[in-house]
Amino acid sequence: MKTIKTYFTLAALSIAFVSCSSDDNATAANKVTLTFTNTFGDKTIVLGDANSSTATVHTSAEGQVHHFSELKYVISTIRLVKNDGKEVPYNLNNLDEGATVIDQAKAETLHYVLRDIPKGEYKQIKFGLGVRSDLNVLDEVRFPKFYAVAGANDTKMMWEWGTGYRFTKIEGFYGTDNAILSIHTGSTVESKEDEEFKQGVDAYRSITLDLPVLASVGKNAPTIAIKADFNHLLSGKTNTIKLTSGTGSDDNATPNVHTAVQMTKFVDNLGGNGSSDLSGMFTILEVKN
Repeated sequence: MKTIKTYFTLAALSIAFVSCSSDDNATAANKVTLTFTNTFGDKTIVLGDANSSTATVHTSAEGQVHHFSELKYVISTIRLVKNDGKEVPYNLNNLDEGATVIDQAKAETLHYVLRDIPKGEYKQIKFGLGVRSDLNVLDEVRFPKFYAVAGANDTKMMWEWGTGYRFTKIEGFYGTDNAILSIHTGSTVESKEDEEFKQGVDAYRSITLDLPVLASVGKNAPTIAIKADFNHLLSGKTNTIKLTSGTGSDDNATPNVHTAVQMTKFVDNLGGNGSSDLSGMFTILEVKN
């Protein structure tokens, strides 16, 4: 009798284990991992200070040598597009669950996991570079997680005047004398009326990328590898930019000087111009199913 009871106990445990394993696998298979590789052309960017001997040095179309000491940008409003054209949104209105800061200095931020993605075959990915205007408010109560990450001392992806987030933050050096390169992008404020801020330049850009092969969610938990080529910063599809330091309206190398007009040139290079260019600096490296 004891043997029979033992048999049934072991059988029940086996069934429970198989059931749990199946559930775990099903959950795991409904994930999609986005990986970001930041490059100058085909070279992965290595950061460094002004006198670094290891930093990745790049030369623009205008012949200006430059390298970065800091590189960050915000990804949000992620959508996956099925093979039949149906868009599957991912926490579009929740910065805590659907937005992230990519930071070249922090390897863990270069991987972003999308969870509970519906089973299917996906042919395209769309996402925002920056934060949509309706969400671009420094709201610690509504989105405490994203607010904390963006505002951390080593991140500082918030404008000092407190009206919204920085979308891209690049620090570095250019030219033979290592002049300071400091390019920050983000939506601007034109005026304040009745305690409400009126938006000026909208620096948010929606990126659309076709996948080279279908990402199969359900049986697999695919990885979509995305490259951000910062050669486009100065040598983009829309603008070829020459950096100059100074206090004039055409000077563009530092954020306390360059105007919204100059900033928009960088925005259009990095995120596309919203019409003829919907990919900007981004391409798909591969899809692993």
